[in-house]
Amino acid sequence: MGCFGLLKGMMFVFNGIIFLAGAAVLGVGIWVKVDSGSILTFLGKIENAPAELSQVLNVGYLLIAIGLLLLVIGFLGCCGAVRESKCMLLLFFIIVLVVFIAEVAGAVVILVFRPLADELFKKFGTAAVQNIKQDYGKNPDITGLWNTTMTTLKCCGFYNASDFVDSPYYNKNKNQYPSQCCSNMNNPCNQTMVDSDTAVSGCFPKIKQLIDDNTVVIVGVALGIAALEICAMAVSMILYCRIKSRGA
Repeated sequence: MGCFGLLKGMMFVFNGIIFLAGAAVLGVGIWVKVDSGSILTFLGKIENAPAELSQVLNVGYLLIAIGLLLLVIGFLGCCGAVRESKCMLLLFFIIVLVVFIAEVAGAVVILVFRPLADELFKKFGTAAVQNIKQDYGKNPDITGLWNTTMTTLKCCGFYNASDFVDSPYYNKNKNQYPSQCCSNMNNPCNQTMVDSDTAVSGCFPKIKQLIDDNTVVIVGVALGIAALEICAMAVSMILYCRIKSRGA
């Protein structure tokens, strides 16, 4: 009886965390869709961006779907454990199993189609640089979004400062770069300052470096989530069988 109560408590706490995480992910998804100044909107305004990027721009809907799924999983796990409902526990097990299989399939797809992703980023980079050269310093919306992105990430351009050469801003300001391209933002950011300042890199290389530096952490988190899902399925089945035997 003590072991059974412990399993119920573990199931309740674990799925309570899942429920709260689902609410947080749902909130982020709604924010991404509502906030017109988000980076996703910025990406969507880039002309000549690859058509495949339209799928990435639906990440807000994906986050909302994941949040709702986590809410359902957390609710079924908590209520199934507290009320000792075999139906809820079985449904919880099936949903988590489907999610686990989908995650494994997604990981395989990412590994197999990684060269296509690299090609997509290359196409997007070309479109982003062209967008800077055409509209930065001329289009207030594009200029503001690039400035916000560069200030937030502490980066310069998509690849580097050379992306701004021949842009409206560059030509209008006597061959000067945006202040974000130089560490010392109080002085004019000219070619000499850019060449001598190696602390500021492009936004894409910085994001890529951030991901590369945290690859071990990302893989560890993914494996941890997979282990938790396996444990959750095992505990739900143990509870299901114990409830069935107790009712016999």
